[in-house]
Amino acid sequence: MHDSRLPAFLRTGVIGGVLLLLASAVHVPSHAQPAPTDFTAIVKQKMPAVVAVTTRQRVEERRQRAQSTPDNQDLPELFRRFFEERSSPERLQPRQGLGSGFVISADGYIVTNNHVIEDADDIQVAFGENGPVPAKLVGRDPATDIAVLKIDPQPDMAVTTWGDSDAAEPGSWVIAIGSPFGLGGTVTVGVVSARSRDIQSGPLDDYIQTDAAINRGNSGGPLFNARGEVIGVNTAIFSPVGANIGIGFAVPSRTAQSVAEQLIRTGRVERGYVGVRLQEITPAIAQALGRSDDKGVLVASVEPGGPAEKAGIKTGDVIIRIGDQTVNSGRDLTRAVASLKPGTQARLTVVRGGTPQEVPVIVGQRPGDQTAALTGPQQDTEADGKRLGVALAPIDEAARRQLGANVSGVLVQRVQPNSPASESGIRPGDVIVSANNRDVTEPADVAQAWSQAQKDKRPVLLRIMRDGQSLFVAVPA
Repeated sequence: MHDSRLPAFLRTGVIGGVLLLLASAVHVPSHAQPAPTDFTAIVKQKMPAVVAVTTRQRVEERRQRAQSTPDNQDLPELFRRFFEERSSPERLQPRQGLGSGFVISADGYIVTNNHVIEDADDIQVAFGENGPVPAKLVGRDPATDIAVLKIDPQPDMAVTTWGDSDAAEPGSWVIAIGSPFGLGGTVTVGVVSARSRDIQSGPLDDYIQTDAAINRGNSGGPLFNARGEVIGVNTAIFSPVGANIGIGFAVPSRTAQSVAEQLIRTGRVERGYVGVRLQEITPAIAQALGRSDDKGVLVASVEPGGPAEKAGIKTGDVIIRIGDQTVNSGRDLTRAVASLKPGTQARLTVVRGGTPQEVPVIVGQRPGDQTAALTGPQQDTEADGKRLGVALAPIDEAARRQLGANVSGVLVQRVQPNSPASESGIRPGDVIVSANNRDVTEPADVAQAWSQAQKDKRPVLLRIMRDGQSLFVAVPA
């Protein structure tokens, strides 16, 4: 339930002040939303599609995970997750978590935050005053903090519709519905405070900021526009006191809808990457490069063997465009590349020696994304079988330098507590070299061997490298 990137606490947001409109004194853009007299019609229509999400996790698992995973050191303390957690003071009872979510299709798909359901053993959702129903995890994406659940279709189930987050201008009305502190069906209203906020939670940060009142338990709930369309998923707040102060953040629907559709379709999210480390261009760097402005981003290094190196990108190049999109920052380029499907061609315009030139790059698969289906909590289904319980990633150059130049295989990034992998002694940092005596070159090789072992009802034999030593581990299927 703890997000690997955030300090254990909060996330989600919307509501606050009153927007005063002066009749005819202010020019209203043609695309602006009409100001309703109140929001009762929208709330009455959309409230039934918003659910409370409850999770349970054994405390022993939480303790084991806390020992093996750093406690979210990379996000400023003031940015908090908004996810309610309850447990007995003695921590002898299962831990219960509470968040929010919303239905996106009549066949029972529900969107929520990844940090709401991460590491949960049991997930249930509740509509209004009705009793909870069990939910299955379809897939999750830690990079954007989006997850998709599935329930059996309910009679007369209400469904939300996606809106255009790019059309949400600062000052436009927004409505948040969720379950703060377990108070289901809570409505708050505010405005879009800003767009494209970077809260330092990851390279894909692109949040809508709102002044709507968001508190613990709002995580994963919808942020509606004045037409009743979902334009965001309430996710985080900025707070020095751990409670709402009118600065909340939501994942824009442009991102959330794309991620949800991919998770429903394939159970994972594919993102492009080109293999460069970027550096912002300061006025001093621009002057040193002989540039008249500081537009674009500087290529600080190129990953050996990566797509950029193969295309001829060099250290010291300044990337000013990708396709027809101007690149003003490293974040612009990272998000643009991530949105591309691996295998497609990107046109990068670079300045080298003062001369612009266009370089075609075949976009690669972002390392680690191939294993999204392996990283979720255990699910026992006829289709998927029991999860092996490991998060795997290809060995990049940084890891190779640390592990040794001759190491091949895939790196174990995380091990799910009480999973088959954990119970067999697999540890984070292990390198899986072979599976059933076949060399492993990518995470899919391990997934395929595990799937076949379950069909054959026999253990999978993994050869791993640990601390420079080779050993075999048999994991019962």
